[in-house]
Amino acid sequence: MRLIIDSTSKLVELNGVPARIWEGQTDSGIPVHCFVTRVAVHKDEDSVQFDRELQQHAAPSADVAAYPLRLLID
Repeated sequence: MRLIIDSTSKLVELNGVPARIWEGQTDSGIPVHCFVTRVAVHKDEDSVQFDRELQQHAAPSADVAAYPLRLLID
């Protein structure tokens, strides 16, 4: 499976860990919400451009904006 996702400005807490909600879709067009707690670049790669792009966030859709700030997932 392949996901195409965009960062949003919505942050939530999952079991005590901050997570940013990313929105997107699968290659076949199925809408998804991803709760991302960490993103890393290999230590040997130049991450300057990545870091710059990671700071860009879109406004969340109404569906994402409705998520409570604190989520409990088991």
